Amino acid sequence: MHKAAILYPVFALALWTFLVLLQIPIARFRAAARREVKACDFKYGESATVPAYVCIPNRNYMNLLEVPVLFYVASLLVYITEGTSTALVALAWAYVALRVLHSLIHLSYNHVYHRLMAFAASNLVLIALWLLAAMHVFAQVPA
Repeated sequence: MHKAAILYPVFALALWTFLVLLQIPIARFRAAARREVKACDFKYGESATVPAYVCIPNRNYMNLLEVPVLFYVASLLVYITEGTSTALVALAWAYVALRVLHSLIHLSYNHVYHRLMAFAASNLVLIALWLLAAMHVFAQVPA
């Protein structure tokens, strides 16, 4: 397998993160046009008067910048150490799919238990990705 194959899911998740980022100004401008918010509501983040549908894209964006950092690091570690394998690439794509699913749930009907299941599953996949990456790295260390 080509070593750059591990980077394709990285680019996909980064693209998804940028698409979610675009939802923040869309929701805020929509709310401003409806006179549901004022500029001062965002002076220190989001005030308590900001409607939930305006806050959710920002919260989801923050979610995509928290735990996924570990995904980016693991993927780059695999790439740098030339450890790309079918299993690692499959795990990376599974992680991206689960994070996208998590976002879609969060940004649409926002059922907490469905969102939790997608989030938990993505974290289990990420742990497996790290374990395989660690096994590859430690297998290369001379005795």
